[in-house]
Amino acid sequence: MLDVCLLGTGGMMPLPGRRLTALMTRYNGSSLLIDCGEGTQVAIKEKGWTFKPIDAICFTHYHADHISGLPGLLLTMGNTDRREPLTMIGPKGLERVVNSLRVICPELPFPIVFHEVTAPEEVIEMNGYKITAFRVQHNITCYGYSLEISRKGKFDVERAKAQEIPIKCWNPLQKGETVTLDGKTYTPDMVLGPARKGLKVTYCTDTRPIPSISEHAKGSDLFICEGMYGEPEKQAKAKEFKHMTFYEAAKLAKDAEAAEMWLTHFSPSLVGPQRYMDEVQKIFPAAELGKDGRSVELLFEEETKNE
Repeated sequence: MLDVCLLGTGGMMPLPGRRLTALMTRYNGSSLLIDCGEGTQVAIKEKGWTFKPIDAICFTHYHADHISGLPGLLLTMGNTDRREPLTMIGPKGLERVVNSLRVICPELPFPIVFHEVTAPEEVIEMNGYKITAFRVQHNITCYGYSLEISRKGKFDVERAKAQEIPIKCWNPLQKGETVTLDGKTYTPDMVLGPARKGLKVTYCTDTRPIPSISEHAKGSDLFICEGMYGEPEKQAKAKEFKHMTFYEAAKLAKDAEAAEMWLTHFSPSLVGPQRYMDEVQKIFPAAELGKDGRSVELLFEEETKNE
């Protein structure tokens, strides 16, 4: 199971009821954050989630509405007596930007590990996540992120018994590890069935619609995508400032064959976004408006069937 919460859905400036951009996921005791706009730590507290398990923070880019909440969050995490390293992932310049912000929070009881992304696409694996960073098209260097949790094949007890594999080897084999015992080597393929469908979430904001977005969002269980403007007459403005409209986001979701899409990163000028959704859902019926605090538990196929 993967918990996903859209902590903030606003772009440019916070509004009453609409915090700035941030997404948080939880999986197997580890939490991950994408972006950290102003008010992120308040949103986490309102959700009832905690700061200490945050093991990674990914940044799409370094405009203030995506990173201005970081110093306060770091101080709060430090006050939880955290000692474990915190990994930060983002475009080139990450360490310089974060260290500049840390002028106001210089003392932290935990180390920060920086991973700067410079290639058009890069994969980072940690804590059960496969994180794919992919470059998008904004007016500064910006990345989208796909988070994938893969599932190994089901452990076949009968095959293990038939091959007389010692029981003490079963657990590491189930985890995908190769085991050597008493001069014999046992490999996972001896006892595991074909890989099962995992989970995938794709998050993309501050960009024009480009084909690589739908390619990386392909088959996502949840595609969270910028919808800066709902008003059709603001198409020219979206192009000028390298943002997207609701309708462009819906087209990407359709091309990606995503199971569901949440719109996010709304312009401060956007009032009553629901009135535009009928037209959006004509393009992609599973489109929904994101809202602060909206969350979902994504379940593996077997878990869904057993409900």
